[in-house]
Amino acid sequence: MQLGDIAEIKTGLVLSRKKAEVEFDARATYKLLSLKNINDDGIIVNDSFDEFVSKDRLDDHYFTEEGDVLMRLSQPYTAVYINKEHRGLLVPSYFVIIKVHHRKVLPQYLAWFLNSVKVKHELEKSHAGSRIPSTNQQTIKKIPIALSSISKQEALVELYQLHQKEKMLYKKLMEEKELLFQKITQQILGGRTNG
Repeated sequence: MQLGDIAEIKTGLVLSRKKAEVEFDARATYKLLSLKNINDDGIIVNDSFDEFVSKDRLDDHYFTEEGDVLMRLSQPYTAVYINKEHRGLLVPSYFVIIKVHHRKVLPQYLAWFLNSVKVKHELEKSHAGSRIPSTNQQTIKKIPIALSSISKQEALVELYQLHQKEKMLYKKLMEEKELLFQKITQQILGGRTNG
C-alpha cells in the first residue's frame, strides 16, 4: 500500500502569490509555520510563529487541522503530526499537507513512520545527484506504507512520544550542566584573581 492510497496529499501555499507587497493591499494576517518551528525529530519546538500578511483571504485547505501530518519537501524530509494546539497555522509550499482518510492508519503513526530512517533513506536515494535534494508530491504519494494493527500503531506512537520526552529532558539536563560548569569555572577563576 502506498501513501497516496491512504491519504489526501496537497502542497502548501506558494507565499509569493498571495503576499501583500504594501500595507494598503493587506486583507488578512496569518500565523505561518516555518522550518524554524520544527526540529529534526518532527516536533514543533518554537511557538513563535512568523506572521504572513496576505493580499487575499486564504482558503481553509492551506491551514493546519488537528490530525494532519505535514512533511517537509527538502532534506531532512521531516514529518510532523499536528495536534489541537497547532491548528490554524498557514502551511507554505515547502511542506505537503497529508490528511489520512484510511481508518486503519493513525496519523501519529504515519508521522513516526515517515520520520523513520528507512523512509528518509529511500527519499534521499530517489534524489541522489541533485544539487538541492528535494522531493515532490508525486514521489511522496508513492512511499510504501507498512501497516500494523491499530494496537501496534498506538504502542509505537506511545513509545515514540516517551522517547522524544526523554530526549528533551536529556537536552535540558545538558544545557543546565553547561550553565553549572560555566558558573563553577567563573567562580574558580574569580577566586584566583581575588585571592
